Amino acid sequence: MTDVLQRFRLDGRVALVTGASSGLGAYFAQVLAAAGADVAIGARRTEELAAVGDLVTAAGGRCVAVPPDVTDGADCEALVSATVRELGGLHVLVNNAGIGYAARAERDDLSKAARLLDVNLLGAYQMAVAAGRAMIDAGVAGSIVNISSGLGLAAAAIPQAPYSASKAGLLGMTRDLAGQWSGRHGIRVNALAPGFFESEMTAPLLSREAGLAAVVERTPLGRIGRLEELAGPLLLLASDAGSYLTGTTLCVDGGWTMH
Repeated sequence: MTDVLQRFRLDGRVALVTGASSGLGAYFAQVLAAAGADVAIGARRTEELAAVGDLVTAAGGRCVAVPPDVTDGADCEALVSATVRELGGLHVLVNNAGIGYAARAERDDLSKAARLLDVNLLGAYQMAVAAGRAMIDAGVAGSIVNISSGLGLAAAAIPQAPYSASKAGLLGMTRDLAGQWSGRHGIRVNALAPGFFESEMTAPLLSREAGLAAVVERTPLGRIGRLEELAGPLLLLASDAGSYLTGTTLCVDGGWTMH
């Protein structure tokens, strides 16, 4: 019998992670490298990005770091081109770049909301299109993993309609791109929807005793997630272990969205 665990390996493949300067993106880049991939990382904060590059290299993979603006389609194309040029191809895109904020809708700054949607949704679409073109041109049956959120499936007590809308939009985008590319080109497109994990984005909520308690109370497993609990789900979607998965959303939230 073939070694089942080998199907989770990414040896000889190249992955690209956006929003990789901190938090989940930085962790995802290291997981992919530890699984055998060479990894390109993109984010606008160059100092932090360089530090993550060192961690990726330490995890075992070659690394190239590029600071793109995902709201600029030309930047997205340039990031994909640099990945192919420097690392020899592109097999996996982890579409992770995103921003967030909380505001009651009646008091929201609509220009701020537009910026969020531009980064989280249009930016993700532009990255997916750039990566998809490169995979199609090279004849690569690759994998695109869009990082959504439990908030794309259910509402929290914190008012953040633009963020929730952007993450729900990623789920629709995932299904449609899977329909376009999976059968014709062998490119699988799936979404990973984390619940509450410690990160820069969740710190304002989880660092408050009341905020943490509210999350834990609604989570059947009775705690927030640990970063290592995202490694297996990410590799399932990125690797041959998930070769029959496309157009789906994998929710890793301790049961938070069950309610």
